[in-house]
Amino acid sequence: MNRRVLTETERLDWLRLSRTENVGPITFRQLLRRFGTARAALDALPQMAQRGGKKNFKLPDAGSIEKEIEAARKIGAKILGWCEPEYSEALAAIEDAPPLITLRGHASLMHKRSIGIVGSRNASLNGRKMAENLARELGAQNIAVTSGLARGIDAAAHEASLATGTIAVVAGGVDVIYPEENRDLYERITAQGCILSDMPLGVEPHAKLFPRRNRLISGLSLGVVVVEAALKSGSLITARMALEQGREVFAVPGSPLDPRCTGTNDLLRQGAVLTEKADDILTHIHSMPKMLAEPPANDFGAPTGPMDERELDSARAKILENLSPSPVSVDELVRECHLSPSVVLTVLLELELAGRIERQAGHKVVLLG
Repeated sequence: MNRRVLTETERLDWLRLSRTENVGPITFRQLLRRFGTARAALDALPQMAQRGGKKNFKLPDAGSIEKEIEAARKIGAKILGWCEPEYSEALAAIEDAPPLITLRGHASLMHKRSIGIVGSRNASLNGRKMAENLARELGAQNIAVTSGLARGIDAAAHEASLATGTIAVVAGGVDVIYPEENRDLYERITAQGCILSDMPLGVEPHAKLFPRRNRLISGLSLGVVVVEAALKSGSLITARMALEQGREVFAVPGSPLDPRCTGTNDLLRQGAVLTEKADDILTHIHSMPKMLAEPPANDFGAPTGPMDERELDSARAKILENLSPSPVSVDELVRECHLSPSVVLTVLLELELAGRIERQAGHKVVLLG
């Protein structure tokens, strides 16, 4: 990937495209590949969405995007594009890396080796001590600690790594402090560490946003350590995402009598690295490269140039016939429909912009509604 600094005009266009309805990270990347610039993609979106079946497709107001950029400047935050040198190489390597992130604090921390530490909000005293010990020992080895600024394990990990490098990924806007009890910790991380999000300023965190936050925690990290997690804990979502992203998963064993440890013990049964001290983590990551691989290419190159409308209409009918609420891979659609990759990709872009399909991990799509 060619690293370069966006111009201010490009930053506005990138942000506007990323805030457009139904444009997720993978679609954003495909649109850039096809049209070359975010501005050209924005010009093409209304017609593409209409062909996909959505009328009155609206783009975000340019004025509101300018206000978001200005609001970030006022609080000393940066809005970084996926292609820029300050953006984390590790995060950029995941399939669905956010096109832009908003950041407060020291961006340089994103370029250190990082380990995620997550776990129960209602953590035990021993669980918090374990998180603190791991974070402190990792920090002593010049490894940053990434977590989610929640109460319990997250807060303990941040506190212990504040002096050596800590990254807090939040579910809402970087200007929204949640939970309120972590306000002092938030302020100290802003001054000494790094706080980031892919959400607009002012967005309050809610349940659907936490999995998005979790994918950033694992994406920034070489591996994720889970300390105390119940079977339905969000920390297990982070662990699953880490595996999908090719990261290592570490788990601290706990008492089978403590429901806060059922999830971590289950991770160990599934092959997570048993972790009792920082050396258990260090022995695994010292053999790993400083940063992970370049962002994976899409299965198929994006189409170029105009396409025949009759061909697209015919292809759209074939593709819709083969889609269902169950995930199907893009390459399977190409084979089953006997269409070129460029035609399939074009139709899928149109359907996604119209809100008729949703992308899932592993280059798969599902039909909605």
